[in-house]
Amino acid sequence: MGQLKEVSCLNGHTDRVWNVSWNPTGTTLATCGGDKTVRLWGQEGDSWVCKTILQDNHQRTVRSTAWSPCGNLLATVSFDATVGIWDRRSGEFECNATLEGHENEVKSVAWAPSGKLLATCGRDKTVWIWEISEEDEFECASVLHAHTQDVKKVLWHPNLPILMSCSYDDTIKIHKEDGDDWTSFQTLESHTSTVWSIDFDSTGERMVSCSDDMTVKIWQAYQPGNKEGIQTTGKDATWKNLCTLSGYHSRTIYDVSWCKLTGLIATAGGDDKLCVFEEEVDSTGPTFVLSTAITRAHNEDVNSVEWNPKVTGLLASSSDSGDVKIWQYSV
Repeated sequence: MGQLKEVSCLNGHTDRVWNVSWNPTGTTLATCGGDKTVRLWGQEGDSWVCKTILQDNHQRTVRSTAWSPCGNLLATVSFDATVGIWDRRSGEFECNATLEGHENEVKSVAWAPSGKLLATCGRDKTVWIWEISEEDEFECASVLHAHTQDVKKVLWHPNLPILMSCSYDDTIKIHKEDGDDWTSFQTLESHTSTVWSIDFDSTGERMVSCSDDMTVKIWQAYQPGNKEGIQTTGKDATWKNLCTLSGYHSRTIYDVSWCKLTGLIATAGGDDKLCVFEEEVDSTGPTFVLSTAITRAHNEDVNSVEWNPKVTGLLASSSDSGDVKIWQYSV
């Protein structure tokens, strides 16, 4: 069994904090929320302090942020239906582009590993793919209408040119480029209510999802010619539900993060709870067991959770209560 110890509580936001996002080097944490701002936090000695506040670009709640693979760009999405692109290559962060097209609230944003594509999704049931030119101009390459309800999150595969999205329609969709356009070629159905979040393991061969149905599901990619005999189409893998974790949260599970360093899975829920699961492998295959849980991690719903990409066991979370917490996991 492990334990989570609270390292720091970061205050400054004046409304609920929707999202936490570490930069690629793990030195800066971006947080955003209902106060229409993005705060960038860095470490000074043993303390985490607010280094920068990005504001005045969005007119409504900032729902999510995402760092480019190089760490020089930060994308922000808002309930005002716009996407902001912030650039720090001149020294200070400046918003050098505002992308418009979504009809209403934009919920999630993700950079492709190449840094040349950006995906966004929103309440208008669409997923947008944006191409970035050599001149750092953004152009819409495709608008996908695969989902029938509000799309909650988009996530690029770490190694393959495919995009995942999850939705209020209880499904996860997989998209890829097909000629001059993008197409949705596989639908994952197992959850019985809204799928709020998804994340990959370090290999990209497995994915985790969490839902309003209060379960966490582990998915496995079966490649063409797999020894299990799972049917595939063309060169594409077939994703299957490997196992389901239930009974650990008593309300909606809003976010999930699969640590690329340790293999630990962290979940955050509307029951104000954080859970950490570890994998055990035996003769019957992999199983995931609860390693530790914090029942009152925040005073209200825990909206977001993310493992630091470089510092082993360092975890960030945020809440409706307006605070952000840094945790250290240890065995």
